[in-house]
Amino acid sequence: MKQVKQQEIAKKLNLSRATVSRCFTNHPGINPETRALVFETAIEIGYHHLSNRTSKNKIEQKTFGVLICTSEEEYYRTDYENSGKSIFKGISELSQIKKIQLSIHFLDPSNTLISSKNFKDLINTYGKLWDGILMIHPLPKEIVDYLVLRYPCVSTVEQRSSINLNCVDVDHYQGINYLINYLYGYGHERIAFYSIEYKFLQSWVLRRAGAYFEKMTKLGFKIKETDMINVHPNSMGSLEESFDQAAKAVKDGVSAFVCAADHQAYELVKGLQKRGIRVPEDVSVCGFDGVETPDNALQICTVKIPNYDIGYFAAERLFEHSKKRFSSTHHTLLGCSIIKGDTVNINR
Repeated sequence: MKQVKQQEIAKKLNLSRATVSRCFTNHPGINPETRALVFETAIEIGYHHLSNRTSKNKIEQKTFGVLICTSEEEYYRTDYENSGKSIFKGISELSQIKKIQLSIHFLDPSNTLISSKNFKDLINTYGKLWDGILMIHPLPKEIVDYLVLRYPCVSTVEQRSSINLNCVDVDHYQGINYLINYLYGYGHERIAFYSIEYKFLQSWVLRRAGAYFEKMTKLGFKIKETDMINVHPNSMGSLEESFDQAAKAVKDGVSAFVCAADHQAYELVKGLQKRGIRVPEDVSVCGFDGVETPDNALQICTVKIPNYDIGYFAAERLFEHSKKRFSSTHHTLLGCSIIKGDTVNINR
């Protein structure tokens, strides 16, 4: 059964089955791009590689569970790049160097209760194999709290609400600081923060919103309640409602938006344009992530997150943490760089 499934991966990627097999056994001759692509395809078709816990030399080989909290549709969408793919490439590279087996699974954000059958089946079937867990994208607090009590865990997103959780993430304040300084340098002072509603509260949105609030306060700017769209959980609106709020804010004097993510920024640009508001002539729009620009879209002003490095260092941290289970908790924040793009009005 395992051979048949590996053959399916090989056929889909036009690779030999030997190459696919070597990806799962961390053969040094396989390049990181190929290994990551094989792992991603394995996720897509539902193949999970189960290996013996000991090698031929009787040296125990570690197995890390990789939990990707997003729907498969979202992960494989083609209109916007999913950051999880780049993070996973870094994880797969470190796993090859350290000869770590990866057990990769999606967690649907709409069905992530501890009591759910899907979660119970996952833990009962694969959990006994794991020496640690890597988390890609935020998981609900209930799930995180359950896992950190049972496994060494490292998240690729800061989740401060959960104790004893190691994190490797981008420096959110540095990124927001770059964007607001750039906007301010061209005369923008009424700068709003924009996000969208998610299935559960996203810690990375709060990190970036908090950085926005801190930076604007340091500059001495007052922030109107209406200038922070879809941040507080009690004041969320639909996508179209958020576009209406943004358009109203522009008419009220907002000259620029800092969005919590690039995909939000690209959608906001389209939503404002449908309402007769031009970008960047009437209002500037910035994102955060540095994803590849979609077809027929302006390159937004954004910050580039080192996702590959985040994945690599998260896997490295888990490898060390799994050898020393109760070592101190680490939060590692990596730097980012600004991409100036074409969506900021520099002629104010």
